[in-house]
Amino acid sequence: QVQLVESGGGLVQAGGSLRLSCAASGRTFSSYAMGWFRQAPGKEREFVAAISWSGSNTAYAESMKGRFAISRDNAKSTVYLQMNSLKPEDTAVYYCGARSAQAIGIMGYEYDYWGQGTQVTVSS
Repeated sequence: QVQLVESGGGLVQAGGSLRLSCAASGRTFSSYAMGWFRQAPGKEREFVAAISWSGSNTAYAESMKGRFAISRDNAKSTVYLQMNSLKPEDTAVYYCGARSAQAIGIMGYEYDYWGQGTQVTVSS
């Protein structure tokens, strides 16, 4: 069992930056690949970024490439999402997920545990 708690969301102007954190507790954090997903009102949850257990491999949704960066600190059992050049269309609830595998997953069903989400609002 893994418990995930996201933080770092908030209100930011377009062009600004935020760094989200997801702290994990429970089983060995380094055993899990991690991912970030988001869900905007009236839309389905979508993939944002993912990172392998070691941090050596990452993947991003096309619209986030070059703007977002995922990283992890296994010693702190925490995964981060640095978001730069934010746009109003990035407004959503952002969720982190833990996948019981070492390799990256980009589909929601591949993840076994989810946090409660953190709201990101980007004003124009």
